[in-house]
Amino acid sequence: MNQRRDRNAKIVATLGPSSSDARTLRRLLEAGADVFRLNFSHGVAEDHSERVRLLRALEAETGRPIGILADLQGPKLRIGTFADGPATLSAGDAFRLSLGDAPGDASGCSMPHPEVFAPLAPGVELLIDDGRVRLRVERCSPEHADTRVVVGGVVSDRKGVNVPGVVLPLAALTPKDRRDLALALELGVDWVALSFVQRPEDVAEIKALVGGRAGVVSKLEKPAAMDRLDEIVALSDAVMVARGDLGVELPAEQVPVLQKRIVRSCRRLGRPVIVATQMLESMVGNPVPTRAEASDVATAIYDGADAVMLSAESASGRYPVESVDMMSRIIGEVEADPLWRQLIDASHAPAAPGAVDIAQALSCTMRRTVALLRCAAIVTYTSSGHTSLVAARERPEAPILSLTPNLATARRLALVWGVHTVRVPDVSDVHEMTRVACEAARHQGFAQAGQTVVALAGMPFGTPGSTNLLRIAQV
Repeated sequence: MNQRRDRNAKIVATLGPSSSDARTLRRLLEAGADVFRLNFSHGVAEDHSERVRLLRALEAETGRPIGILADLQGPKLRIGTFADGPATLSAGDAFRLSLGDAPGDASGCSMPHPEVFAPLAPGVELLIDDGRVRLRVERCSPEHADTRVVVGGVVSDRKGVNVPGVVLPLAALTPKDRRDLALALELGVDWVALSFVQRPEDVAEIKALVGGRAGVVSKLEKPAAMDRLDEIVALSDAVMVARGDLGVELPAEQVPVLQKRIVRSCRRLGRPVIVATQMLESMVGNPVPTRAEASDVATAIYDGADAVMLSAESASGRYPVESVDMMSRIIGEVEADPLWRQLIDASHAPAAPGAVDIAQALSCTMRRTVALLRCAAIVTYTSSGHTSLVAARERPEAPILSLTPNLATARRLALVWGVHTVRVPDVSDVHEMTRVACEAARHQGFAQAGQTVVALAGMPFGTPGSTNLLRIAQV
């Protein structure tokens, strides 16, 4: 297997019934998947455990660090059941939502979420079944809400509820999430994704539980998160633009604008960002995507996203391997376009004078040095991954070869733009680090004899977050 990817943006592939056997996992990796997502909204503990076992065996066989992301379900709001099957609602009908578990009909149904009723007020809209049915609150109490149907349709048992524009007093982690988190950490996943993040406090809560054992990905799918976007991004280890629920709670025309806003914030603050949901949706059942889907993936790459994600396409679709291959080909085509580099450079957010640390200052210097000297590669020596992250923030012209003695760090960096990670032994001094960097660059195909590389590291070696050394060397 070719160890080096000839692209910068990464691919996250969701696992499911279509992609859980050893042969398919290997084909997905060969096609270009860098990180594999376990969706804890589906499957049982045994399913997730077996997938992790197979991925770690594949990692050992190929020698390529594989990132694993556990995606927690988060708080799901749902209506109750109906006595006589689905009910049809028409615009203008009155419809009551109430606590309890009494079966519903065309006049109303239960909604067993007392925390939702508290913040309701007249004029607030509720969306049922991904917005297919729209209700507007006319009167409400802590136990019920009398609504008027704005957009009619069919409602049935346990359909989802969204309350756009309202910060709901929901716990960031449900009891199920806490059980799933414990399992994910026991399995040794590299990233944990928190669904429906609304405020920085949600991120702080899960980070305290994780305790550094995995990186935390904040999924932005609630409009309320936009009010404190930079705070959430700064506290997160990575961010996902989860366009599914975001597109339900907001008008469709606003989602592309928010996507760009989130990506810009992440790039400015140096946090990896994943663009997700319906990237190649038609490939669930077709061997090729629509032109619009291909353009959608391309847009995320032109914006400088770290990764793009496949959901049902790789989890339950008929063409999981073809979906990964197509996404990889789209990324390669975009990154070969001279306009791509122009746009990446034009959208680069320079660090503000006086507001950076030594690592960021060195990375800014590195970016300029690489451009002036036409360096073949940037080699980062890192124990925690911090040096590689600050290098990736700059979106340099040369590829980033990340050297680390820590397998956990290598796996986590599989998500990060432009970073190819190789495990190496510990080094004791600058001379040895430089020698190892040059040998690795040559061996991994990043540089040939006589070419120049830039090395970034921190001293003393092995100290997380200590990036303070930039060295220019000839291979």
